[in-house]
Amino acid sequence: MDLIQLKVNRISYSQSQNGAYALILEEVAGDRKLPIVIGGFEAQSIAIALEKNIDPPRPLTHDLFKNFAQNFDIKIKQVIINKLIDGIFYSSLICEQNKVEEIIDARTSDAVALAIRFDSPIYTYSKILENAGIILKKEIDGENAENLLPDEYKTLTLKQLNKKISDAIENEDYELAAKLRDEINQRK
Repeated sequence: MDLIQLKVNRISYSQSQNGAYALILEEVAGDRKLPIVIGGFEAQSIAIALEKNIDPPRPLTHDLFKNFAQNFDIKIKQVIINKLIDGIFYSSLICEQNKVEEIIDARTSDAVALAIRFDSPIYTYSKILENAGIILKKEIDGENAENLLPDEYKTLTLKQLNKKISDAIENEDYELAAKLRDEINQRK
């Protein structure tokens, strides 16, 4: 089976499952997207890893795992989303230590959170993408409407936005912090 490389497109609140998020992966060389329902903790961990300039006050579980692995010279070479059974995605971490490869079973959300931290590629099989991949048409100027900052923040000054971003980080609302950062960068 052919492997297709994916990258993280975005994370959005799931409209279908209360308290859950949708991790949207997309083909590196194509238009299909692979939506995966994940929990709030995993969404937060992935969002923090994507935002290189957000530093939580204490390491999250995935950061701890990365530090542990690096101390023992373990690398994650790649992540493969290798199964889809009854709507649940299964993944494997391809790890290497001392030139010996090991395959470790992982939840897809954890595997993606670690792949981002290790700068490892993410793959899936073409069959999985054919069965579960979608093409989204709901784009607004290249950005999904769910990623836009609420109107109430658009009238704030840069000083007020910087205060709001500090508050968001303090409250561990990293998704809002990322949106506020984008608004600040857009104004500069």
